[in-house]
Amino acid sequence: MNDQIKNTIEEEVMDTVVTETYDASAIQVLEGLEAVRKRPGMYIGSTGPKGLHHLVYEIVDNSIDEALAGYCTHIEVEILPGDIITVRDNGRGIPVGINEQQGLPAVTVVLTVLHAGGKFGGSGYKVSGGLHGVGSSVVNALSEWFEVEVSQNGHVHHQRFERGNIVTDLKVIGDTEETGTFIKFKADPEIFTETTVYEYEILQRRLREQAFLNAGLSITLTDKRDSENIIEENFCYEGGIKSFVDYINTSRGLTPVVEDIMHFTTVSGDRSAEVSISYNDGYNEIILSFANGVRTIDGGTHENGFKTALTRVFNEYGRKFKLLKDNDKNLSGDDVREGLTAVISVKLTEAEFEGQTKGKLGNTEMQTIVSKMIYEKLMTYFEENPQTAKAIFNKALDASRAREAARKARDSARRKSALEGNSLPGKLADCIDKNPENTEIFIVEGDSAGGSAKEGRDNRIQAILPLWGKMLNVEKARIDKVIGNDKLTPVVTALGTGIGEEFNIEKLRYHKIVIMADADVDGQHIRTLLLTFFFRYMRDLIDGGYIYIAQPPLFKVSKGKRHEYAFSDEQRDAFLEEMGANCDVQRYKGLGEMDPEQLWETTMDPATRTMLRVTLEDAMEADETFSILMGDKVEPRREFIEKNAKYVQNLDI
Repeated sequence: MNDQIKNTIEEEVMDTVVTETYDASAIQVLEGLEAVRKRPGMYIGSTGPKGLHHLVYEIVDNSIDEALAGYCTHIEVEILPGDIITVRDNGRGIPVGINEQQGLPAVTVVLTVLHAGGKFGGSGYKVSGGLHGVGSSVVNALSEWFEVEVSQNGHVHHQRFERGNIVTDLKVIGDTEETGTFIKFKADPEIFTETTVYEYEILQRRLREQAFLNAGLSITLTDKRDSENIIEENFCYEGGIKSFVDYINTSRGLTPVVEDIMHFTTVSGDRSAEVSISYNDGYNEIILSFANGVRTIDGGTHENGFKTALTRVFNEYGRKFKLLKDNDKNLSGDDVREGLTAVISVKLTEAEFEGQTKGKLGNTEMQTIVSKMIYEKLMTYFEENPQTAKAIFNKALDASRAREAARKARDSARRKSALEGNSLPGKLADCIDKNPENTEIFIVEGDSAGGSAKEGRDNRIQAILPLWGKMLNVEKARIDKVIGNDKLTPVVTALGTGIGEEFNIEKLRYHKIVIMADADVDGQHIRTLLLTFFFRYMRDLIDGGYIYIAQPPLFKVSKGKRHEYAFSDEQRDAFLEEMGANCDVQRYKGLGEMDPEQLWETTMDPATRTMLRVTLEDAMEADETFSILMGDKVEPRREFIEKNAKYVQNLDI
């Protein structure tokens, strides 16, 4: 080795010598619940609104576990002034006896020690959603204060904590003949810096869901934050998940192909599965799956087993009864799930979820159990109800034909672009940089705003695609109508990913896709149409966090040489108060009213702009909203609008 190079390396090594010792003393151990407060996102997903509501879910899930064990029949959840949460159940109550391992009352251990609970030894709970055993202690750690009351053995026991630390010892504060657990807590604003305000509708949706999944369990939700407008609802459904399927269809205005809702159950040792199925005249599938009452938003083995068996039943039944001709191709999974509403609920000991947020079930045996149940029981149902089977089968055949037509439309589009020698849409103003990680595309409403955006952009990294004319409402169209649509094709082509079965996220040409529309009703409509399209046919774009909504200002407030942009009426009023009299206020009715410089400064400049990333924290909510707003049924849409009218802003009237 060259001596000069050797010396240089040795000098660099010497320069990087660690000045601190790395031995046993350097290892930091986070005691008790300190780890939770240090890294809250690891335990509840985020410290935003999702994580905040997750606190309530963790406590309610413990009460649900008591219901699954057969001891709890009623759960009461209240939101008190100051966004304080209370949860009361009539279960057995968390044990108050001394835990020999810790030398503390069991309830104290459960609330202060991670991975402590009745879900590990197998004797406390046979079936549980909260198998990680961290729920209650995490909520305690992330609360400004937390109180528990346990009614047990003729007494009421009470204990208080602050930020996970014991403030009072467990003590008897009264007598009672009842049993159960009462928990009261306030989320810590030091942790939840974005918001500590609960949304009633989010909790409502979750608790209604739990009531459907646990037939006969009564759950009450009360919002007492406004003393003049107390809201109280009780959820109790004797029909269980069959009622759930009916509710989904009704709330979305879906018309069943056949009135009968199929319902199948099976028990295998300490595992059980139940599925409810209905077919409607829509073109989209709705599958909600749960394991031990926990929503498995990313599916898992139980959902895979259901899908595989469903496709097998349709094809075998079709061949057996000559509904599929000898030269016909087998129906695909997409064909047999078109217009499907299904709820899958499994219960099992030792459930394996991927991650603390429990998004995906991993137990392989559940795939076999669900698959076997669906194959045997659905096949029997079809054979016993041939007219129903034929009506459902014909829908799947129509879907298959539409998918074949879509394939031909794709092939035709490919040939056309090859002949034209240009695969990108003519109206696209592309950017110079070809690295997707650096680039962004603005989908802009109309040519006038498109013109300003083209002039004002940073053409190195920003592409502009103007939309014009009336967009297709994909909620009412099959894929063969979507592919080749002259309003949507430019979007698909510009993004480069393809659509439907051919979608490939690796071919995405821009890692930020920004919908830039006016802040009026028309702009809202275009946003909804585009989001519906992305949701139905390019879902991975939303799941991957690639979709954004630009936030153009509504007002420009000027005085002298000072100019401020306001994004709401409240912000405008604040600027007016701050800047004093004789201010000039300009109201932007549309993006086309801004010159290129203004559009860049307010909406497109990465250093100063405000954008909302589109996420599907709750896919069911988004799906439901799209179905209601974009569907054919007037009544569900009217109810939705009336319910949400108070939230409407920026009406251009």
